[in-house]
Amino acid sequence: MAELDSNPVHGRVDADGRLIAADPALADLHARAGGEPGGPLAVPQLAQLARLARRLSIPVSRAVLAADGEDDLDLWVRAKPDGAMVELAIAGWTHRSAGFAPSPAPHNDRDADFLRAEADWTWETDAALRLSSLSAAGMAALSGAMSNPVLGDALTRLFVLEDGAENGPPLLEALANQKGFENQYVVLRGTTRRFRLAGVPLFGSGGTLTGFKGGGFAIVQEPADAPPVAANDAPSAFARRLETALRTPIHRIVATAEQIREQEDGPVRADYNGYAGDIANAGRHLLGLIDDLVDLEAVERADLEVEHEPLDMADLARRAAGLLSVRADDKDMRIEQPDIAERLEAIGDFKRALQVLVNLVGNAVRYGPAGSTVRVSIEGRGDVVAVVVADQGSGIAPENRELVFAKFERLGTREPGSGLGLYISRRLARAMGGEIAIESKAGEGARFVFTLPVA
Repeated sequence: MAELDSNPVHGRVDADGRLIAADPALADLHARAGGEPGGPLAVPQLAQLARLARRLSIPVSRAVLAADGEDDLDLWVRAKPDGAMVELAIAGWTHRSAGFAPSPAPHNDRDADFLRAEADWTWETDAALRLSSLSAAGMAALSGAMSNPVLGDALTRLFVLEDGAENGPPLLEALANQKGFENQYVVLRGTTRRFRLAGVPLFGSGGTLTGFKGGGFAIVQEPADAPPVAANDAPSAFARRLETALRTPIHRIVATAEQIREQEDGPVRADYNGYAGDIANAGRHLLGLIDDLVDLEAVERADLEVEHEPLDMADLARRAAGLLSVRADDKDMRIEQPDIAERLEAIGDFKRALQVLVNLVGNAVRYGPAGSTVRVSIEGRGDVVAVVVADQGSGIAPENRELVFAKFERLGTREPGSGLGLYISRRLARAMGGEIAIESKAGEGARFVFTLPVA
């Protein structure tokens, strides 16, 4: 396996998918694939990644395996939207024969084969280990964390890092020594889910470390010496069984369907593309039902415990809006959120408060009309802090204001759901000493107000 220049190669793709600017290496690859100067990008994997970045309006990074004559070419590609254009930055450029089979021996620092075929999902960070890219499969795999993954979060906020066999956490040792790592075992905060992370360093043109790219690997087996579950621990045992029996295989189904839908391995028939989208949506619906059932069991326990810690409600509102931004984009909706300079502190449980806000903003996006705006704002109201989530939908009639908080209750059947989201959210708000109320009239849009005690 021979390696070419590791410096990033750049290109620019216009709104019609034409490669209008390219460094020589990319231009030559485009030509060898049958493309013409200024014509449609002829490397299917790169063209698809550019379309995906343009559709999502966010940077997308991932490993790509492309054909180059009789050989295969391993690339790491970052596609970044710039108005109607997409900027491509491509690193790696590792040639191998098409019949090459990855060796089971450990990979060296420059070898990213695991990103291509073995990893369940991929990620990328900056030099401070802040998440700069996460694949769709990664978003699905990490859902339900104490703080659902948000671009800009540090890996150490998402995961508890386990020590390696000899020193401390391999990831931190790799950061200090600017080298790759393979066996960083982590636990997703707020869950019992365990993963293995592996990654390689990224360097800028001046040789400065700019971050890491890597893969995540699910660990589904339970430890052989796990202690038996006591009778009074039945809820956690139930959640663990859901985790191993349902959640992990459904995550795989969703990830595989998304891979087919995004045509990462080449074009597929239009009807198959639609089927894959339906499968992914159904899988996410099942994951949502699992989450709701586990949460329902938790909030109805007499010994439900929540933290009481200072929270910046403006930061929580921005996080919730960020998590729902892609879903809003799919409906051509806009989410207005508190300015980055706004700050208003309350007392509550970070994980649970974010869960409440994600549900409220998610409902506003789900039921708001396409092209409308969801406004998320914060305000002080005496001894409480309020987050107001307002949509431009049909609103909620006064006689239904309490009904929407009932268990398994849904006012309409146009959208999938369990009818548990608002019930669970209000139980959590009240457990933190807060409340959720509705301030709206039919025909004026729904306006949900989530309050917590002021800090």
